[in-house]
Amino acid sequence: MSIGIQALLAFAPIALAGILLVGLRWPARNAMPLVYLSAALIALFFWGMPFSRVAASTVQGLLITVSVLWIIFGAILLLNTLKHSGAITTIRSGFTEISPDRRVQMIIIVWLFGSFIEGASGFGTPAAIVAPLLVAIGFPAMAAVVMGMMVQSTPVSFGAVGTPIVIGVTSGLDKVAVTAQLEAQGSSWEAFYGTIVSNVAMTHALVGLFMPILMVMMMTRFFGAHKSWTEGLSIVPFALFAAACFSVPYALAGVFLGPEFPSLIGALVALAIVVTAARKGFLLPKDNWDFAPAEQWPSEWIGDLEIKLEKLTDKAPISSVMAWTPYILVAGILVLSRVWPDFKSFLVSVSFGMKDIFGETGISASIQPLYLPGGILVFVALMTVLLHRMKPAQFGEAVGESAKLLVGAGFVLAFTIPMVRILINSGVNTADLMSMPVAMSTWLAAVVGDVYPFFTATVGALGAFIAGSNTVSNMMLSQFQYGVAEQLGQSTPMIIALQAVGAAAGNMIAIHNVVAAAATVGFLGREGAVLSKTIIPTIYYLVFTGIIGVVVMAL
Repeated sequence: MSIGIQALLAFAPIALAGILLVGLRWPARNAMPLVYLSAALIALFFWGMPFSRVAASTVQGLLITVSVLWIIFGAILLLNTLKHSGAITTIRSGFTEISPDRRVQMIIIVWLFGSFIEGASGFGTPAAIVAPLLVAIGFPAMAAVVMGMMVQSTPVSFGAVGTPIVIGVTSGLDKVAVTAQLEAQGSSWEAFYGTIVSNVAMTHALVGLFMPILMVMMMTRFFGAHKSWTEGLSIVPFALFAAACFSVPYALAGVFLGPEFPSLIGALVALAIVVTAARKGFLLPKDNWDFAPAEQWPSEWIGDLEIKLEKLTDKAPISSVMAWTPYILVAGILVLSRVWPDFKSFLVSVSFGMKDIFGETGISASIQPLYLPGGILVFVALMTVLLHRMKPAQFGEAVGESAKLLVGAGFVLAFTIPMVRILINSGVNTADLMSMPVAMSTWLAAVVGDVYPFFTATVGALGAFIAGSNTVSNMMLSQFQYGVAEQLGQSTPMIIALQAVGAAAGNMIAIHNVVAAAATVGFLGREGAVLSKTIIPTIYYLVFTGIIGVVVMAL
């Protein structure tokens, strides 16, 4: 079988996912079981994978799915706990008092607070939170959704306390084979992994530096009275200041602390500095920019729901310090769990999983529920019940709401992740073929050649667009990208970093995220209008990232 045919067959499950999800607009719950089945059949009948190995890969994928769902549950549980305690109401109201300038409100609420929510929760949560908040303070619904989608970029690679890297990249690579190669070269998995994280952080920090300015330009061009790209650019000094306040600690956290912290720490530091600066008028322009009066807005800008800032409980208001305390606890405990050896050893000591699943397959998987961010998030949610003096019934509602979200996500991931593991583990077969990702990368390297770094991020974005997830894109494509880098003799950590950055940018056009954000403001059915606008910042992000990739590889 020629390398071209191998690559075509290997790509078939991913292509099928694109056709069903994008072309035919099938829901993921219907599409992904067929995609998994196609991968399993190709592995069995064309690659000659033993049935035991396909089954073991499936079980391995299911165990990884449990890890992902544990993180999702913890993130959403904490958010819902804060909602029912009244903390989210306090956090929201605090933002509306800073400045009447819509540009300032957008930068602080969307770029900074949205980045923090992404770091803590991920999975499309930021847009779903900031969109209704923006509508509540006077933004058109379409503007709220578009702005909310644009924050699904720089912080996303380190969203949900690093899940796209911790789970996505790690599970997307054949760690055993890669580690063996690294050790043969005198290196280690830890050094390789750290370089990936550093490269992702530095690339995002550079590209993301100009995102707040682009967000202002998008807002004035599409939602301003004069439809001007440049009308609001008097805010540029403040926008660059806010971006730098986020990007610098973000990059430093990525380089020195690891993938769990950049978005959380970058946003927390930036919020403290930028909010204080805005209150004092530092670098703010003399003019205040606003939308035209609401009665002049086109009907297509307006959602079907009236958004009100209503308190979610009958409790007395919670102070700002107390409202923010749970998120500060999350950041603090996460840092301790990664840098304090004794604490880390205690957390990782609780582990369960399977080795050599279904015999001598060499396929294993394990779960460390306390060390995974999900365990820390659940612990802080329980602490919040005490700190905010919540009633048991309120926490029970938070648990119920969070659990419901796992049903749909869990069903889709239960087919998606095993499909990815089958592709990765397909290198052991009776047909003496290379694994499917390596077959794709071998063919692509021969066709594209040395200019591939420019397109690496776009491949990652396509994966996120199809799967609706940075994490899943990294799972599907990391081994493929690694193989391309090897074939071309280029830096494997940098190529995988470009994949992760592109997959983050792809979230701005991920249909799942647009639907989730639109639903919160009664804007369903007009997702196409949103995508026609968010494609602009996506192109910016991918082109800039591609240029960085080419330059770095040339050095």
